[in-house]
Amino acid sequence: MCWMKIVLATGIYPPSIGGPATYVRKLANVLVERGEDVTVITFAPRGPLPQDPWRVVPVARWGGFPFRWIRYARALRREAKDADVVYAFSAVSVGMPLLLARLRKPRKVLRLGGDFLWERYTDLRGKKTLREWYAARPFGIVFFGRLLRTFHHVVFNTRFQEQLYEKVYPRLPRHSVIENALPQGELLLHAKHDPLRILFLGRFVRFKNLRPLLMAVGNLPHVTLTLVGEGPASKELSQMALRLRLKGRITFLPPVQGEEKDKVLREHDVLVIPSFTEISPHAALEARAGGLPVLLTEETGLGEELRQGMILMPLRTAEEITRAILEVEHAYPDAAAFASSPFRRRSWEDVTTEHQELFRVIA
Repeated sequence: MCWMKIVLATGIYPPSIGGPATYVRKLANVLVERGEDVTVITFAPRGPLPQDPWRVVPVARWGGFPFRWIRYARALRREAKDADVVYAFSAVSVGMPLLLARLRKPRKVLRLGGDFLWERYTDLRGKKTLREWYAARPFGIVFFGRLLRTFHHVVFNTRFQEQLYEKVYPRLPRHSVIENALPQGELLLHAKHDPLRILFLGRFVRFKNLRPLLMAVGNLPHVTLTLVGEGPASKELSQMALRLRLKGRITFLPPVQGEEKDKVLREHDVLVIPSFTEISPHAALEARAGGLPVLLTEETGLGEELRQGMILMPLRTAEEITRAILEVEHAYPDAAAFASSPFRRRSWEDVTTEHQELFRVIA
C-alpha cells in the first residue's frame, strides 16, 4: 500500500463536542491504524487535548477572525506543505485559512456536514429550514459558491444536501457522498421510567430549536429533561428554565464522551432532536446504535437506512414537540421495540475505506 500524508483540518476537536470533533477523531484513528501519516490541525479547545497517537496541532482562538485565520494559515503552511491531501471540515473557518495558505502540492477536499451561512442566519434568530432559506436565494451565496470552487473535491454526508447544493451552486467542483457511520453498539430494549426521561445531546445553538423543547417540557409536568452539551445559547436556556419554573425537572450537564455518554443514553427514555434542519446528527446515530428511541425532526438528511428505527415528526413548535412526546410516551413499548430492532451497521472502517479510495483517486 502506498501510504499518504493526510492533514485533517477542523475547527473543533475533543474535548469540544459537535459532529466534526467526533468525526475527525474517529477517522484519524482508523487511518493511523492502517498506516497513514495523519496530522490534525484544530482551533484550541477549552480543556486539555486528548492523548492521541497522532500529531494534533492547536491554533489559538484569541483575537478576531482575521487573526485566527492568519494563525491557522501559518499552521497549514508549516504542517501541510508536503501533504498529499488536506481534508477540511469547515468551508469558512478552515476554508478561508486554507485559501490564505496558498498550498500548491496537496489536493484540497472539503467535507460539508452542515451549512455555515444558514447556521449564521439561525444565530440571528432566523427560523427557516435549510431548504426554505435557500429557496429565498439569500445574500452571501455568490461568495460561498466561489469559496467552494477553491476545493478540488467536496464530500457531502447526505444526498439531501448534495441535491440542494447542485440546485443552488451550479458550478460545484467534483463531489460525492460519504454517509456517516452507524456505529457498533449494544442494542438494549429500553423500559420507560416514571417520570419519562427526555434527553437532548449536542451543541446549544439556535438551529437546534431548544427553546420550544423547554416550553414543551413546561407543558408536560410529568416528564424530565436532561440537556447534555455546551454552546452560545447555554445562558439563555438556563434563564428560560428558571422563568418556566422547571427547577427539579431539567438538568444541564457538560459534554460527555465514551462510557459516560453510553451511560447517559442508557439512563434515558427518548432522545429528542427538534432542529429546524438536522442534516446527519451523530447523536441520533449513537442513540440508535444503543436502542434508545429517537424523536427526530422530519427536516433531516439521513438516508432511509440510517434513519431506520427512528421516529420522524414535525418538531418546529412547542405544540408539535408536546404532541410528539405524548405520542411516543403512549406507545412506548412499540417505540422501544422499533429502536432496538436489528439494522445494517455502517462502521468507521467502512467510512474510512471510502475516504481512502477517494484520496487515492484525486491525489
